[in-house]
Amino acid sequence: MVRKYLGGSGERLTVWISIAASTVLIFYGYDQGVFGNVIISENFLETFGHPSANMQGVMTSIYNIGCFIGATSTIWSGDKLGRPRQIILGSTIIAVGAVIQTASYDVSQMMVGRIVAGLGTGMNTATAGVWQAETSKMRSRGKLVIIQMANCITGFSISNWLTLAFSFAPRDIAWRFPLAFQIFFTLCIYAMCPFLPDSPRLLIRKGRHEDAYEVLAALEGHGATPDSPTVHAQFNIIKDILDKEHMSTYSWWELISGRGPSGVLRRMILGAWMQAMNQISGINVTSYYMSYIFINALGISELLSRILAAAGSVDYLFFACMAYFVIERYGRRKVMMTSAAACSICWVVISIALGLSEKGKADEYKMGIVAVSFFFLFFASFGMGVLGVPWLYPTEINALEMRTKGASLAMATNWIMNYMVVQVTLPGISNLKWRFWIIWAVICFAFIPITYLFYPETANRSLEDIDRMFETNPGIFIHRNKIAVQLQRPAEYIEADARIARADDEKRPSSVHVETKETA
Repeated sequence: MVRKYLGGSGERLTVWISIAASTVLIFYGYDQGVFGNVIISENFLETFGHPSANMQGVMTSIYNIGCFIGATSTIWSGDKLGRPRQIILGSTIIAVGAVIQTASYDVSQMMVGRIVAGLGTGMNTATAGVWQAETSKMRSRGKLVIIQMANCITGFSISNWLTLAFSFAPRDIAWRFPLAFQIFFTLCIYAMCPFLPDSPRLLIRKGRHEDAYEVLAALEGHGATPDSPTVHAQFNIIKDILDKEHMSTYSWWELISGRGPSGVLRRMILGAWMQAMNQISGINVTSYYMSYIFINALGISELLSRILAAAGSVDYLFFACMAYFVIERYGRRKVMMTSAAACSICWVVISIALGLSEKGKADEYKMGIVAVSFFFLFFASFGMGVLGVPWLYPTEINALEMRTKGASLAMATNWIMNYMVVQVTLPGISNLKWRFWIIWAVICFAFIPITYLFYPETANRSLEDIDRMFETNPGIFIHRNKIAVQLQRPAEYIEADARIARADDEKRPSSVHVETKETA
């Protein structure tokens, strides 16, 4: 009888893994939003000696340095610990950081707490998407990672509404409780991750074949056992690709200098730059500083700014959920390009509205309404594509044996870009005023040709299909490569799976021919 994890197998097990991975992203979203709302609290400012705008920016952005280091560390620890244990470690570190922040009375102590929490967040975000992708069915993989990202916005929304509610609390409770609330998410991780399976692909790479068969059978469900032909077929497809890559025989220098298996460096760059696009879209200008922007750029009161920021987070969450319905239907490329175009238009309108207002050429109140409306539209546009695709893509595009390292480098890129954006926002708003928003309009527009020219489609492919595509040495520019950009699964890959299944049947004389099911 197949082992059951957390009381389930098949789709129920996939749901539990998705809940655990999504909790990591709720955790991340909460951390992303909470501090920007904490630093506008009057008691917080008094406690920390009314730090300058620049110091407030440093206190906020230093968290991303911790995230960068944490994400980078999983290059070495991710495969050794495995997915669930890595997340448990990261969540424990975040709880320690939360305690330090909650107990802080000076700037240096708060910054230490921010860095420590960032270390754990970096570990978690570099791991959760890979774990989800490596345990999901081909046709649901994109949707499940999009659910993760929607839950990231759930955490962001929780932070906005919780800080709004506690803004009425007395003295330092208004900001200490929201910081302490991070510990709740660690307890949720403790309740799930110890009872969930590791990635079967990682287990195969480690040579733990019996465990891999067990996990594959559990994920298959429908009464499958480690001896089921469908389970053996999935195992052999994964093993076949690993045997062809044999990356363990190459040094790091050989891999990154292009002397290893085809496309390894290119695939890591594609994943990392996709994550960079997620951050340099300008989203964290709004995620971290929405209340600050409403107060300092639009002249709105603190209470109304908090209410608008909380309402904006609900708008953001709704459209992040809507991405679930388009990510597989239209594919990664079309969704990313359409979303980027809409984001660019929003920044253009915000720039025009604030420019007219600052120059006295239009009514300040009316232009403020226009700007706030298009901040909301930006959240909607971003949530539909530029939010989720960059988190999904690195978990799919990287070579099977390099997926942990590739995802770690992609997340490290995300966090260092995040740090840059958060660091430049406050002085940018102060010095450039309405011109500051033009920068993001131009950057978002640039995503369209970049995605069109360089990024192959990964929807409706198994993770092994993507390895097969890069074995053919596709050119740098892939927009004219039909197999690389078509939305449907190429017939060549379906036949390749069938050949491996037939070969497995021939080795197992007692088995009957089984049509290959889609692999994870």
